[in-house]
Amino acid sequence: MKVQDKSVANAVARAIGEELRRARDARGWTRAQVVALLPSGIGERTLLSYEHGTRQLSVLRLLELCEALGVTASSVLNLALQRARLLLENLALQVDLHALLNDQRPQEPPLAQWASNKLGRHPDGIVELVPAAVLELADVMGCEQSELAARLSRFAPSMPTPGSLNGAGLAVRVEQLCPDAAPE
Repeated sequence: MKVQDKSVANAVARAIGEELRRARDARGWTRAQVVALLPSGIGERTLLSYEHGTRQLSVLRLLELCEALGVTASSVLNLALQRARLLLENLALQVDLHALLNDQRPQEPPLAQWASNKLGRHPDGIVELVPAAVLELADVMGCEQSELAARLSRFAPSMPTPGSLNGAGLAVRVEQLCPDAAPE
């Protein structure tokens, strides 16, 4: 996959737009309410075109929209790429443990056990796995990191989590997965 490919660029634009819409919906705001908060003075149609991914966002416009919506640009971009299943090996994946455990597809016992154990410590059911933690979990499961990342990406939270709204999401580091794997 090349990020310069038009189809990839369009997929990213749609995914980012969808995350912006999710953040707006989570606040219960209309497009008119959001554009009223923006110093740039964009119109509702422009915001609509961003949300539909038919217009490319500049980094500055993304930052402006995220600030108005009370979300971090990094969480919007991260979740957008996760939902679009792009560049997964480089992302901190947000995983809804409840959704993973309720999945009807066959699971590897170590993954189900891991999710069950995590749920006991994180009752909200949302964890964030940094790439190194996904790699360690893949090693435990005997699969490739890319394979596990693709599987876990299907369990992104359906709505922005409180942590993703303010950037204080829970991160699971390698040391938390396997204390013996901590660097010395």
